[in-house]
Amino acid sequence: MNLFNLEGKSAVITGGASGIGKAISKAFAAAGAIVHILEFSKENAEETVSEITSEGGKAFSYPCDVSKKKTVEDAVQKITNSGSVDILINNAGIAHIGNIENTSEEDLDRVYEVNVKGIYNCISAVIPHFKKRNSGVIVNMASIASVVGISDRFAYSMSKGAVLTMTYSVAKDYLDSGIRCNCISPARVHTPFVDGFLANNYPGKEEEMFEKLSKTQPIGRMGKPEEVANLALYLCSDEASFITGTNFPIDGGFIKLNG
Repeated sequence: MNLFNLEGKSAVITGGASGIGKAISKAFAAAGAIVHILEFSKENAEETVSEITSEGGKAFSYPCDVSKKKTVEDAVQKITNSGSVDILINNAGIAHIGNIENTSEEDLDRVYEVNVKGIYNCISAVIPHFKKRNSGVIVNMASIASVVGISDRFAYSMSKGAVLTMTYSVAKDYLDSGIRCNCISPARVHTPFVDGFLANNYPGKEEEMFEKLSKTQPIGRMGKPEEVANLALYLCSDEASFITGTNFPIDGGFIKLNG
């Protein structure tokens, strides 16, 4: 049996050229999907497209700031002018460290613009196309911060809580349109962002801090981008056709086994 086959499907993946997004782009292309990467970094996008095509996959990139509604709509229009959209992965997002006292209004607005409004922009752009075909799958990237308290993540937690409840709302509103909507909530995943964070904040102590952060997951390590990508692949496949309106933690036991 060829499980989780996306042959002939078209997937829009935001932030699809680095970290978890890149792993999703590559996994979907390997499963036969035509991958459309909406990415702020043109250089990263072109590099990822090149990697996918060199491995026999199909991928295209579109410069895009998901916080800008018109930019998102233009990118989706380019995609639908020559084909369809079957899958939307809302992966693009930014982080912020701080409690309410040291989170400025500008910080809060920027996190909201990308992590919340960005998802609104992308879903609202693809929903009309999904409705016309009476089918479509959306996976939003939430976080363990959507459901548990994380120290010094006030703005980030706010935004990821919104991602969780937007997922429930969209799933409920479009049941009769054949549209499924779920979200994934990772704990710490080892991406280039983590390496950059450690280098910038703990110079000379990167290895020590990496070990410390890894052990905050009860399973004893950080997740791998490919593990999150495989979960996304399942949720977007026909094998998951009975699943909607659900949050999927992928957290090494963080939510249930800590404490």
